Amino acid sequence: MTFAGWNYGDIFDGVARVIAPDHPALIHGARVVTWGELDQRTNRLARGLIAGGAQPGDKLAFYLRNHPAYIEGVVAGFKARQTHVNVNYRYVADEVRYIFENADTAAVIFAREFSPIIAQIAPDLPAIRTWLVVEDGTGADVPAFARPYEDLATRGDGSPLGNTRSPDDLFFLYTGGTTGMPKGVMWRQDSLRRALLNPALVARMPVDLADHLDIVREAGRGPVSLPACPLMHGTGLFTGLSAMVAGGTVVTLEATHFDPHELWRAVDAHKIEQIIIVGDAFAKPMLRGLDEAAPPHDASSVGAIVSSGVMWSTEVKQGLLRHMPQVTLLDSFGSSEAVGFGLSVMTAAGEVETAKFQIGDNVKVFTPEGREVVPGSGEVGMIARGDPLPEGYYKDPAKTASTFPIINGLRYSMPGDHCTVEADGTITLLGRGSGCINTAGEKVFPEEVEEALKLHPDIEDALVVGVPDDKWGQSVTAVVELHGGADLDELAIREHVRARLAGYKTPKRLIAVPRMLRASNGKADYKGVRELALRELGLKG
Repeated sequence: MTFAGWNYGDIFDGVARVIAPDHPALIHGARVVTWGELDQRTNRLARGLIAGGAQPGDKLAFYLRNHPAYIEGVVAGFKARQTHVNVNYRYVADEVRYIFENADTAAVIFAREFSPIIAQIAPDLPAIRTWLVVEDGTGADVPAFARPYEDLATRGDGSPLGNTRSPDDLFFLYTGGTTGMPKGVMWRQDSLRRALLNPALVARMPVDLADHLDIVREAGRGPVSLPACPLMHGTGLFTGLSAMVAGGTVVTLEATHFDPHELWRAVDAHKIEQIIIVGDAFAKPMLRGLDEAAPPHDASSVGAIVSSGVMWSTEVKQGLLRHMPQVTLLDSFGSSEAVGFGLSVMTAAGEVETAKFQIGDNVKVFTPEGREVVPGSGEVGMIARGDPLPEGYYKDPAKTASTFPIINGLRYSMPGDHCTVEADGTITLLGRGSGCINTAGEKVFPEEVEEALKLHPDIEDALVVGVPDDKWGQSVTAVVELHGGADLDELAIREHVRARLAGYKTPKRLIAVPRMLRASNGKADYKGVRELALRELGLKG
């Protein structure tokens, strides 16, 4: 089957024509944006961006929590041929500045609560022409140079733009990847569409855009989806876009911190059919919320819970199925660099071992030498995904070449996840081969934390590892060598790191050693450090 190239701006123009204009597109608390309103608001936003000087391919950054403006802004960017850039709202000022600079950002949509950081860094970013502030009720002082987002969304011509778009228009997803600084993964929009267009969301796979719109028209609507995880990450945004492309509804929560009771109330109120999470960090509170509720929450509308980005334990899955026996639990193994490495499906009919996945189409496991791992051999290899793939990393051809190698004449994505291939063809995921720490779906790179630690006056040397954690998957743990005579003040050191890096990068535990574990050539002994940390904390590896 061949596919003509698609562009997401064209897709959203088309879906708006075939979905009832009064059908909900976005829900956030009491606020409902219908499909008719979404179409007009995003057309106005796109025109406003272009009137502000936006050219095709310019970078449009998003610095806000889950909110209708995130989805609206992304759709408007597609229509105006802008390149999406995500910004982690947990970042401190220097980290936000880095993303804006690295991406060559031309316009920013930010929440009012982040105005102090915007005011601090904007003078260093003269290339950014447009700053749009989204009202969030926080009362933070808005910089004078920022324009209200609603001005663009509610004024002017709301009809389709009529511009010609390209399937080669880009979409950036910034990720920590396997290097110390975040990298922008560059997706062609048609490649992203082929990776995300899910047979579970439409009656059949379409042959072209017109066929897709016929399918959506016949269905009448798509799924009602609630991304509990942040839209700023691929898991939340990719699943949200997939639901919208099928003519669905995306519901977002209002609280700035995850509240499982708010989630279950939203499930009941809006008859949520699909919930998107990131492993046990969400699933465990959700299970507690169901256990504690009196009277019980009504979760009968839920058909699927989808997780990606971190391990999701079998025991928690069993607990959720006890409350919702009708639900299918989908544990998706993917990354920013490729979608669909593998899938683990669990229902009330039987359990599935944690970290065991059915591999996706065009997925193989290779040794470092490029030899395919034989099923049942017990040999450890790295998982690789073939087309559809991103173009690579923005401004980093060397890292692009190493992460997207050519093997036997075919291009693959190999982010570095190690696994074994069982005799039945399933894979058992062992983890990222580098020192990258995955804590509740957030990537933390040891070198970055180590450098921040070593700026503390009491610390001579530091190494950082991840150790198992029931809630977070892994917790950031630091082993430090103190200056002579210094006492270990964990609170002061954590505050020191928190002032320089995002909060989730701050070590949850610190362990002092008389001499750092390094080889004679100065290289870090991460294996020894991790073993020491596990021993000191009384944990098993």
